[in-house]
Amino acid sequence: MAQQQQISLPAKLINGGVAGIVGVTCVFPIDLAKTRLQNQRSDGLLFIIHHYIMLYNHKYHTYISGAAVNLTLVTPEKAIKLAANDFFRHQLSKDGKLTVFKEMLAGCCAGMCQVTVTTPMEMLKIQMQDAGRITAQQRVMPSVVTTLKMGGTSAVLSTQITRELLKTKGFLGLYKGLGATLMRDIPFSVIYFPLFAHLHQLGKPSPEESVPFYWSFMSGCLAGCVAAVAVSPCDVVKTRLQSLKKGANEETYNGIVDCVRKILKKEGPGAFLKGASCRALVIAPLFGIAQVIYFVGVGEILLGYTPHSIYSS
Repeated sequence: MAQQQQISLPAKLINGGVAGIVGVTCVFPIDLAKTRLQNQRSDGLLFIIHHYIMLYNHKYHTYISGAAVNLTLVTPEKAIKLAANDFFRHQLSKDGKLTVFKEMLAGCCAGMCQVTVTTPMEMLKIQMQDAGRITAQQRVMPSVVTTLKMGGTSAVLSTQITRELLKTKGFLGLYKGLGATLMRDIPFSVIYFPLFAHLHQLGKPSPEESVPFYWSFMSGCLAGCVAAVAVSPCDVVKTRLQSLKKGANEETYNGIVDCVRKILKKEGPGAFLKGASCRALVIAPLFGIAQVIYFVGVGEILLGYTPHSIYSS
């Protein structure tokens, strides 16, 4: 067992990174729609129609805004999340059976670990994704407006926004919304990892046989969908707090409590579910793909090992 753990840990780090890159590439346009929908104060139907018009006019580049940031940081983010969960599950199972409570505790610890990378990644990604919406109202940073008008690429724009944030807010500015990110990612991991583990176990034909790859994909999709919808209100609050530049007549918020209070007062409880369907569409295939990558055993293959169990207990 000790040898297997020693072999599987670096492989899981590789699998997590590869899974994140592949998953983000596949679902990023939907994630962009989710972020803009959560920041939208007007009619959601008009917003959706606007995005279809953008696609019809072949403005595909607007649907990969912020992708460079995500693809750069998603490798350590997913590696930390998945490897940390496996590490804590292994540690908590040493003294006996891994109970549901221990599974939830392992997920909680994994969620706390990942925010070191998730928070700055989300912070930069949201500025990128929301830049197009704010540009129309001429409220973004002047340098960003210039870059957008000149047709700057996603990589150039992300570099520009990063420099602006570091200059005006400092390094700690990249961690604005840390509390809201923890509030979202800890419950997500607490729900997702135990649910996936049990769904995945149901697909085992026998104790000696491996779970079919399609069952791993479906288990990841279902667990991801449930967890994503469950924490969607927290994601709305996080997105609002991390959106530094506001459009005309849009609220500014002083922390989580103030954000929740203002959303309830001015937009009603339904606002906390904005983008929930888009988030489910993003997270479900993202984590389904992650489980398939684990099933294939990319990390084990690259390290010259024989791929083994997709999920360690």
